[in-house]
Amino acid sequence: MTQQRGAPLEVIAQSLRRERTRAGLSLSEVAKRAGIAKSTLSQLEAGSGNPSVETLWALGVALDVPFSRLVEPVRPAVQIIRAGEGPAVFSERADYVATLLASCPPNARRDIYLITAEPGSVRESDPHMPGVVEHVVLCSGRARIGIADDPVEIGPGDYVAYPGDLPHVFEALEPGTTSVMVSEH
Repeated sequence: MTQQRGAPLEVIAQSLRRERTRAGLSLSEVAKRAGIAKSTLSQLEAGSGNPSVETLWALGVALDVPFSRLVEPVRPAVQIIRAGEGPAVFSERADYVATLLASCPPNARRDIYLITAEPGSVRESDPHMPGVVEHVVLCSGRARIGIADDPVEIGPGDYVAYPGDLPHVFEALEPGTTSVMVSEH
């Protein structure tokens, strides 16, 4: 099930430069806050590298912006994302792909993702910005999802919500596990 498309590097590069400038921060300061090497951030702003979900979440927290603001290209008024399309970012620690389906418009508070995951590894997420809540509806497969200390097992059609500002996990228990996640921030 591993998909072969990569992160939208040019969109990420433009977004990182825009958000870093907006925040008035140097490369060094953003890298320090995100816990990554300055050279890694420099490469990402130059449109090269292969950023993981973990790196982009850390940069979003460091810049105080939602993950979606770093990966979403400009969209037309009517938006269709076909299966297998959309800006996808892969985890470096699990067989897990987050594809942004819709980000929150200005002054709203949600982003929507299609998650695909395979058994064998657990996607462990560090806390996101304060106040983030993640809502998940499982579409196929089975998964253990939620707060790292007490995840719940869910099946197709089940819904779970949990604080995204605490350590949390997503573990696929069956091949072809997919879900829709809404990140409320």
